[in-house]
Amino acid sequence: MAAVVAFQDLRRPAVFALQTLVVAACYYTAGRLGLLRQLVVEHAVVTPIWPPTGVAVACLLLFGLRAWPGIALGALFVVMSISSLQPAVIGTLVGNTAAPVCAYYLLRKAGFRTDLARLRDGFALVFLGAFTATLISATVGAGLLVLTGKLASDGFWVVWSAWWAGDAMGVLIVTPVLLVLYEARGRLRAPRWKEAVGLALAALLVVPFASHSDVSMLFLVYPLLIWAALRFQLAGSMLCALFASVMATVAATDEVGPFARMTRIEVMIKLQAFNGTMALTALLLSAVIIEQLNTRRSVEQACQELVEVLEHLTAGEKPQVGPPRDADDRL
Repeated sequence: MAAVVAFQDLRRPAVFALQTLVVAACYYTAGRLGLLRQLVVEHAVVTPIWPPTGVAVACLLLFGLRAWPGIALGALFVVMSISSLQPAVIGTLVGNTAAPVCAYYLLRKAGFRTDLARLRDGFALVFLGAFTATLISATVGAGLLVLTGKLASDGFWVVWSAWWAGDAMGVLIVTPVLLVLYEARGRLRAPRWKEAVGLALAALLVVPFASHSDVSMLFLVYPLLIWAALRFQLAGSMLCALFASVMATVAATDEVGPFARMTRIEVMIKLQAFNGTMALTALLLSAVIIEQLNTRRSVEQACQELVEVLEHLTAGEKPQVGPPRDADDRL
């Protein structure tokens, strides 16, 4: 028995260390992907979507608070890959770690469920996880740029809003996808695989055309989102939203299609407005549909149980041989 306890004591630090390295690797990979597309706003480099924030929130929701060292380590690796360690950089690391941790606490306090099967879960992820918690990282990051003299004080709000929007989009778009993939592990099935292939082909044709057309055709993405949400719920709508967001970000950073002949600030505003409304549509519509489907299943199950109870009651009654006789017959 003592040997088993000793083995368990040795195993826990090893599992924690492995989990920390995995979280750090996921954060670093997401960070490198996010850095592939950048915009310069007020001489500061920002990313329209910062996927590591979404990865960090998903890891905290799935693995608990013990995932924060991996987030801090991954953020450190990302910073070291683009610059040297400085006091201001340490402050940015603290802000980038504190924001997902704050999102985790707010969502846990609100009773958030990772299956996103309720409308309240969608609202909580949007307004608590994305819009509120990321205020920390944006304020710390933009504030340190001003304090270190790398950003003029009059450019604080522009950079702050771009930083905040990038982190918020990471939570809105990346976190639901990771939660859906985690919930679907080991039970993947495709009862409507032909329709899924048709939806994928339609997205591959429509989304690149809409995001690169000189005529503003981004609205063509919304019918695809509605189709995906109605037929494939959260998995279909969020994957479609992720693909559309990536294609729109590519077009915005290349300044082509509907983002041509715009200033950098105008590009950022238009891109974030599109990404935000698209992610909100996909997330909340899917949550409403899932909630209605769950309600329907509950009602059907209750009706089935009621039918079974009535059948048992009917089977338990004694059959009557003939019509009951009144008092006159007995006489």
